[in-house]
Amino acid sequence: MAKTAKVLNDEIKARFLEGVSEHLTNVGEEVLRTGSNEIALPVLDEDGNEKWLVLTFKVPTGSRDGDAYDGYSMAEDYQMKCAEKVAKAEAKKAKAEKDKAKREAKSKEKAEE
Repeated sequence: MAKTAKVLNDEIKARFLEGVSEHLTNVGEEVLRTGSNEIALPVLDEDGNEKWLVLTFKVPTGSRDGDAYDGYSMAEDYQMKCAEKVAKAEAKKAKAEKDKAKREAKSKEKAEE
């Protein structure tokens, strides 16, 4: 009998979850299984505060309208969003510098009067 899509997806998740868990354990990390598709690791931030890193494994099936999930297009969308965010930050910085120069010129004019 053929396996269902859910069973096939569960097998993929389990294979990668085990592989990543094994690798993290081999490099000295404490790996805790917190769900059927999730592991958690205790970590320290730069200041020595204990935090938790949670890794979740999923096999996305796509949208409800029947469009299959496409990781390539999702990565491309993410890159475009990041580039857009950088462009906006640069524009904001340039505007702030321009406004600062205007204010300095204005205060210089007032000082000369």
